[in-house]
Amino acid sequence: MKSHRFPTTPILLVVIFCLFAANARAADKKAPPVKPADQYAAFEVHPNEKVTVAAEPCDDPKDCDFFRLPYLQHGFVAIRVIFTNDSDAAISLDDARIQFISINNDKIPAATDDDLQRRLFSTKGAAGRKIPLPLPLPPVTVHDKPVDKQIIKDDKDFGFNGTTVNPHSTLAGYLFYDVRQLSDRPLKGAELYVKMVHTVDGKKQLFDFNIPFDKWLAAQPGAKSSDNAPKL
Repeated sequence: MKSHRFPTTPILLVVIFCLFAANARAADKKAPPVKPADQYAAFEVHPNEKVTVAAEPCDDPKDCDFFRLPYLQHGFVAIRVIFTNDSDAAISLDDARIQFISINNDKIPAATDDDLQRRLFSTKGAAGRKIPLPLPLPPVTVHDKPVDKQIIKDDKDFGFNGTTVNPHSTLAGYLFYDVRQLSDRPLKGAELYVKMVHTVDGKKQLFDFNIPFDKWLAAQPGAKSSDNAPKL
């Protein structure tokens, strides 16, 4: 029996080349370069502590098409959180809580990889099963299905690459917040609330940060006020 082979026609070669080129472009996509926090539209600075925190949302899929998966189309808003430490002491984000506070005071924590997995892939087993252990040990979570590799890669490439902000440096990363149950303009009147940031030695906890998204909405092209800002 003769073996079957795909014809190596010029058209097929062009198609193969285009597919490889598309994959290469997707792999090469990068997030916008990180700037000091006070160069963004929405930020709060603590002059005495010499630390600034900014929040830069992405509410349009075409503006953050570097992500491998369509998080925004599944009800999440992507927010880049930027920490700039102009002090002489390193600060730690190990215990930090970074919450999305809606106009109605809904407190939304940053989504975990499991949260993203459940929404994007509707996998019941993504959250895992908790197996109790003898007290005082906490239960162990067993995952029936691993988190999708694309989520893990996005977290590696665009999330925080550490929890220490060294002196005179900036650290940033994207976080996702589930706003599907909010209004069609979830950023209007909302804010990013950052607390429990402290120095690495643990001797000092910084004051909380409140970054209103209305500042960002007002700075968007064509926006006269937060009332006519573009919808998410």
